[in-house]
Amino acid sequence: MNERPDEPQSPADAESLLPIDEHIEEGHDAEGRKVRHRGIYLLPNLFTTANLFAGFYAIINAMNGNFYVAAAAVFVAMVLDGLDGRVARLTNTQSAFGAEYDSLSDMVAFGVAPALLAFEWALGSMGKVGWMVAFIYVAGAALRLARFNTQIGSVDKRYFIGLASPAAAGVVAGTVWAFSDFGIKGSNMAFVVAILVAAAGMLMVSNIKYNSFKDLDLKGRVPFVAILAVVLVFAVVFSDPPRILLIIFLAYAASGPIQYLLRLRRGKSA
Repeated sequence: MNERPDEPQSPADAESLLPIDEHIEEGHDAEGRKVRHRGIYLLPNLFTTANLFAGFYAIINAMNGNFYVAAAAVFVAMVLDGLDGRVARLTNTQSAFGAEYDSLSDMVAFGVAPALLAFEWALGSMGKVGWMVAFIYVAGAALRLARFNTQIGSVDKRYFIGLASPAAAGVVAGTVWAFSDFGIKGSNMAFVVAILVAAAGMLMVSNIKYNSFKDLDLKGRVPFVAILAVVLVFAVVFSDPPRILLIIFLAYAASGPIQYLLRLRRGKSA
């Protein structure tokens, strides 16, 4: 026999015994040469994992009837989603794995969680119409994320094509949070919630442009009054988070169609 049990194993043989294979990703170095990277970047993916957990936590609380907790968890997921991309860019740790993981986490936090939250709070009282409306939102979020991934590097970074999924989730979760905080039953305004959820889903897959605010320079110097403005914004938001956040996200969601209609009007007048 050719086998020698006492012969030490090579590193490759030892790795093959692990129950989980190592992630290997192909990329290019600064000189454009093709290279292979082993493993993943920990820091940005920690924020993405926290984003995923916040979405899962929102789903659990929505199923248990803790609607305001579930809605707040969706907003926490938004903050974490904004941090993971910025951390990756600041630390130069972007990767294809991170981009795909971020999209899957966003699907849970901003696709499934808001739809289930709206269904449990209000849409369930509408029967089949309710879950159809919820599915329209989920499908819109999935299509929006898939289209965004295919358009990276080919569209103007200053604009989103269609309403971004976190903003759509802000409209849905903000509505539930603002009205459930007043003790209002979702079944009493199921029709209004259905219109908002369906509209948010359709806006995500539309071709309407939204400002992405990615051209803001957060690393450069700003006037001293800018930090005072930031403090004022935080004070206003935390004075009444459910209502203020809902107003902000409703205004942002409406800004796209309003600018689209204004461009059409200017085009006709020209």
